Amino acid sequence: MEYGLLALIGLLSGIVGALIGLGGGVILVPSLLAFFPELSPQRVVGLSVIAMIFTGLSSVLSYIKVKTVDYRSGFIFFAGSAPGTVLGAFVNKSLELPAFNLYFGILLVVLSALLLLRGRLQPVGWFVRRGQKRSFTDPQGKTYTYGYPVWFALLLTFGIGFASGLFGIGGGSILVPAMILLFLFPPHVAVGTSMLMVFLSAIVNSITHISLGNVPWLYAAAAVPGAYAGAKIGASLNKRLNSDVLVTILRIVLLILGIRSIFEGIW
Repeated sequence: MEYGLLALIGLLSGIVGALIGLGGGVILVPSLLAFFPELSPQRVVGLSVIAMIFTGLSSVLSYIKVKTVDYRSGFIFFAGSAPGTVLGAFVNKSLELPAFNLYFGILLVVLSALLLLRGRLQPVGWFVRRGQKRSFTDPQGKTYTYGYPVWFALLLTFGIGFASGLFGIGGGSILVPAMILLFLFPPHVAVGTSMLMVFLSAIVNSITHISLGNVPWLYAAAAVPGAYAGAKIGASLNKRLNSDVLVTILRIVLLILGIRSIFEGIW
């Protein structure tokens, strides 16, 4: 029964993660904390980062086929996030469950606010004007111009990587809104490029958590196939659907889970 639940949680996290470029950890981590209290925060994070390797790989392969991955940007973002994930993983060692719940809850509330504001804030062109410009033409013939200063991208993704290593999230939940609002990425390219960074960062993140003994392999074996299959579904849906409804649902769920986690951390 519990392995079936793990597979279902993995499937849902893979679908949502690949569809919006989040990586899936924002679904997987709070679900594991809620339904599997026998797992410590460290083991929950360890399981999540293993699942993110397969979520990232599955979705990136799908996005490569439709040519919505900016490889240069993906590797620059990875260069910033990789050291951050290692630092976050080591800081994670010292977190007790109440503190983890509190800080993770605050992060979920912030992510919910980012998703809420993503569609309402006006894009900022300052970073594009001061960075190397790139262009992308979508299948409808619309051309986007986007860009960023490399130094700022490295600083931003270092912080995102730290949060990923600390909490087991993919980092795309922060990176995708930043790419769209600050760097003016076209949404589909933002998602595809984010998943490349999630995949590469998850490999580094996983090596660190494996070395720390944080991975519950039997639980991971049940969740990973669902996450891989879910990522395939999510990437396919991304090409066909307007994800506004899902984003609305997700931000409400994140807000509820975040408030719940904060209360558990305080009381």
